[in-house]
Amino acid sequence: MSMNQDDWAALLDNHPIFDVPKAYQDDSEEALELSTKSLKASARNDGYVLSGRRQAMALKDADLIVAVHKELRMTSLGDTKLGKSARSYKVLHTPNIEFEIHQIVTNPGGKLLAVAGAYQVAVVVLPRPGYSKLVSSTIECKSVQVGQFYHASTTSVPVAKIEWHPWGEAGSILMVVTVDGKLREYDISVDIEEPQQVLSFFPERKPKSFIAEDPAEREIASFTLGRGKADWGPLTIYTVTRSGDVYAICPYMPKNASIPSSYVHALECFIAAKQEFLLQGTSMSTSPLSTLYDYQRKYVSALVKQLPPGTVFPAVSRSVPMHPPHTIKSEPLRQGPFLLQPSPRTLEGSEGGDAADIAYLSFASDDDEGNEGETERLGIVMIAYQDGKVDVCLDVEKVEARWESKQESSRELPMFAVYESIDLGLISMLRESSAEQSIMDLLQANHPLLYGDPMHDDRVYVTHAFGVHALDFGELLQCLSAALRTDDEEGSLLLQALEKSTATHVTAILNTFSVQRRCSNPVIAICIPNDIFLAYSILILTSVFRITCLPLALRTDLSSSPNFQYAESEPTSERDERILIPAEGPPAYVSLLEAEPFQLPSVLSQSSGLPRFPRVSVGASNTKNEFMLTPDTLRYLGAVVEGFISQSREVTLAHRAAEMRAALQRTEFQRQQEKCAEMMKKVEELRSPRYAQTESRVQKIMESHKKLTARLDRTLQLLMQQASPDLSESETKWFEELRRMKAEVFGAGRYDEGSLAARISLLKREYERNMSSLKNMAEKELQRKKQFAGSSHELGVSQAFELGERSHLERAKISELEKIIVQMASKLDLSVGRPPSEQGVADSDV
Repeated sequence: MSMNQDDWAALLDNHPIFDVPKAYQDDSEEALELSTKSLKASARNDGYVLSGRRQAMALKDADLIVAVHKELRMTSLGDTKLGKSARSYKVLHTPNIEFEIHQIVTNPGGKLLAVAGAYQVAVVVLPRPGYSKLVSSTIECKSVQVGQFYHASTTSVPVAKIEWHPWGEAGSILMVVTVDGKLREYDISVDIEEPQQVLSFFPERKPKSFIAEDPAEREIASFTLGRGKADWGPLTIYTVTRSGDVYAICPYMPKNASIPSSYVHALECFIAAKQEFLLQGTSMSTSPLSTLYDYQRKYVSALVKQLPPGTVFPAVSRSVPMHPPHTIKSEPLRQGPFLLQPSPRTLEGSEGGDAADIAYLSFASDDDEGNEGETERLGIVMIAYQDGKVDVCLDVEKVEARWESKQESSRELPMFAVYESIDLGLISMLRESSAEQSIMDLLQANHPLLYGDPMHDDRVYVTHAFGVHALDFGELLQCLSAALRTDDEEGSLLLQALEKSTATHVTAILNTFSVQRRCSNPVIAICIPNDIFLAYSILILTSVFRITCLPLALRTDLSSSPNFQYAESEPTSERDERILIPAEGPPAYVSLLEAEPFQLPSVLSQSSGLPRFPRVSVGASNTKNEFMLTPDTLRYLGAVVEGFISQSREVTLAHRAAEMRAALQRTEFQRQQEKCAEMMKKVEELRSPRYAQTESRVQKIMESHKKLTARLDRTLQLLMQQASPDLSESETKWFEELRRMKAEVFGAGRYDEGSLAARISLLKREYERNMSSLKNMAEKELQRKKQFAGSSHELGVSQAFELGERSHLERAKISELEKIIVQMASKLDLSVGRPPSEQGVADSDV
């Protein structure tokens, strides 16, 4: 039987890797389903609620890994696609894993697999390529348990989430977050028992103290890493509690990290720009910021010093091994809880479920390379709740690095701008399925998870206990990024963009809730192949190990590019400069088509490949009871049939509209062909002998125009002579003044030496004659200075000191002789003048 190689639904249907575990083969599938009968209170350990996160499937290039109870299975999708091997799988023999597997995550290098249960964490070394050719159905794999002191037994704190750090050196940094708010960082290549770093999102409770608070406020539900290229986003970690409070710690980087050099340089420029902007302000409020920016500069400077030679900007970026700086002794500050403004709305009929997951989405495309400052700082934070609500928040004030200090204790709380609250419709679905209130208890076991699309950054998938939804943020991000690119200091364009932007496009792609049996098959895994040999699709695994494959469509960059939309909305005034301006009056040709381009109907313009109606994946009961038709089943079937009928009607109408448009375009095309033929005929006529006749006629008109211009000049001269034949008094004085000035400048005759022109020429000659002699004198003086500088006539320090001493002695002798002469003259009654030394002093006083 021929089979399409890209039809994963047919390739993976009834694949043995998805066989039900042996522990459940004897029983019915009801043990794996979610219903009011199987619903139990979540097991608690020391007051903590177990995490409901499930991810039992992962992809390593073209290899699919599935966790079935305590067993790890692995198969090659590439071989299955090409039909090189029969449908089979290999069991990874891992004796150290003796717990039920809830989460599996491959590291960035694809060589390690992190495995987590309710309390335990382990790491498995995956087999090398070519394992599928082995004869044995079991492959021995090395596996070790991580942090057995913290995650070894059922008395340990439950694990909330595990994730590999994307900037970990060699891809060996594993982050484990437990529900008590502790993030432990393990470096698998260094030490698997003790964490390299421990971050605490909750302060330790003091002994013998009581605080009236909800236990959900101190239990972590999930965490995520921030994003960005020129800010603190990649060094920020966000967490959400079960109560919905969001906290952040920045900066956080692994103990042994591998960071791109371009990011370090961009962060350095970012800090320098903030400090320069801060220096322009003079208010007293800038003092705390100045201290904070100094700390940030010290932190970044320590990172820059770790860069090896040859990585100076703008060199090609490469990953550089780094370690967290120790220049700042204080610990990073826990920032939060974040204020959600305005307050998110509560769903109708819901009492407010616990938060289950958090994700950070950033928008970056190839067209944003020159606008990194605007679009890359655009971030979206999503928070999923048990009742099917997803809060979409804009990260308008990005988190910055802060450290614990006395000043930070009084700082205002950070804020997220709530854009919208999405209702996945779970409450309405349960209410429509049954009038009993007990059906609403199924939401207690609902744990929605957020997964990003590796091909399109603006799409997020939400998995929950009743199916899968797709959230498309493309229109929102394009609208906001286009508004941010404009030069709008007041922010009016951004406000208009927010008011005009549409809501997030929500599509239900899978429904696992059975209306007849009032139970559901929770989604326990979702994978999106990101390999060149695999088709772009989405693989969804339910709790009864039923796989659902949906093909997805790749979008073109042109259709989703904001620049392309801006080009379409370009003002007509700018376009008119590049084309000929039409003549006034009625247009020479009127098109049958409208001025606006044809918009494809929405029912036909869905290019994502997602189904308009969700696929149904409901596990069949193993009981032999026949299908029972109930009023709830009839209502459900009626709603589904009504939806299909409306969709078929929309498709029919859209098909008719498209056919009418095609016929209109064909008619318009024929009219344009006829008009073009008419224009070509006129052009040929213009190129015929008529063109030469027209050219000769134009030449005659130009010659006659010249003759008329000369005749007009003569006529005007005659009129002026008749009107005023003599000059006026003012004109006579003006002409006399001009003659005097001419005689003064040029002289009365050719040899007038008193004219300004003659005097200027004489001055130039004298200047040239004197300049030659002055140049000679300057050269002689320069030579004399060089000779004088080269001679040794100057005294040294010792010689000058000795000469000064002798001069002082001689002066003392002279002063003594002056005193003796004055005394002898007084005895002889002779008058002598003042001594020469006193005369010099007196003269100087005068």
